[in-house]
Amino acid sequence: MDLSPPPPSAQARPLVVLGLESSCDESAAAVIRRHGDGRIEVLSDVVLGQEAAHAPFGGVVPEIAARAHAEAMDGLARDALQSASLTLANMDGIAATSGPGLIGGVMAALMTAKGLALGSGKPLIAVNHLEGHALSPRLVEPLAYPWLLLLVSGGHTQLISVEDFGVYRRLGSTLDDAAGEAFDKTAKVMGLGFPGGPAVERAAATGVPGRFDLPAPLQRRAGCDFSFAGLKTAVREAWDGLHEPGEQDRADLAAAAQSAIAAHLAKRTERAMTVFAEAFPHEARPLPLVVAGGVAANATVRDALRTAAERQGFRLIHPPSKWCTDNAAMIALAGAEHLARGETNALDVPARARWPLDADAATLSPVIGAGRKGPKA
Repeated sequence: MDLSPPPPSAQARPLVVLGLESSCDESAAAVIRRHGDGRIEVLSDVVLGQEAAHAPFGGVVPEIAARAHAEAMDGLARDALQSASLTLANMDGIAATSGPGLIGGVMAALMTAKGLALGSGKPLIAVNHLEGHALSPRLVEPLAYPWLLLLVSGGHTQLISVEDFGVYRRLGSTLDDAAGEAFDKTAKVMGLGFPGGPAVERAAATGVPGRFDLPAPLQRRAGCDFSFAGLKTAVREAWDGLHEPGEQDRADLAAAAQSAIAAHLAKRTERAMTVFAEAFPHEARPLPLVVAGGVAANATVRDALRTAAERQGFRLIHPPSKWCTDNAAMIALAGAEHLARGETNALDVPARARWPLDADAATLSPVIGAGRKGPKA
């Protein structure tokens, strides 16, 4: 794709885009209108979760997710159009996640979008899921570049300098597991249920975090990378070391794990804030720190990040939870931005399990998670 600035005619013309998303365990469709001045209007936003299907397994099962996506996508696209009181004929383009993610799931939205594009004669835009998250704050406010993004979810833990549209620099990533996977594993070990993040947060509400001494990862490692594998192991060992653990034990260990995850995220993000501030010394303060992804819904994590942001002269921005987690509005937004620049894709564009947002960093300094959700990390 050519990332040159959009021509004036494209900048001035409103664009209406249907977006489809199916990279993990949410099937989603949305319609947005991108106004000529860059303002975004969300006309519809439909999400179908799969929690009940995956709960018995304590995590996302790729085969189950792919089947559910394939069954749902056509109907969700129809529902999103009807909710917006529009038809395919009113669309300027059709956008879909084409990676990274669980490949069977990614294929569901992408194949649906290809069929709709072919049948309607509308352009297809293949969207990087990570770019959708990077642009998500613009669903709420007309945020000016640049900003620092912490993407933190069950499949991703990355720090990205969003310097302009199409210009993304990775400052840090997880060396092993994502933060959301640490929450999921903590919940699974203690039998708290799925999804793990909300379950741990509920249990931690009555817990004493200082009772268990959990490790602080990467204490001696420079840079902005993360690691959660050792923390997951420490939680399991602490739980296994308890004799007939009760509800208070669950609450205390949940609180300790939540506190350790939040502290690690805040510490490494604070390092990235220093790097970002040095790279943009003339930008107005406070600088924007955007946190997106399912883990951004955790109040303890947000509080730790807000404290770190204020200390470094940043302003914490977290979109509403519905646009922090996987959603199609952000995919439609990214699609509209590409479309405004005349960037579209052929119908043979592939689905991709891995698709780094910063290709140079991925090539020169690869960091690939080894956890259960590694293909999306």
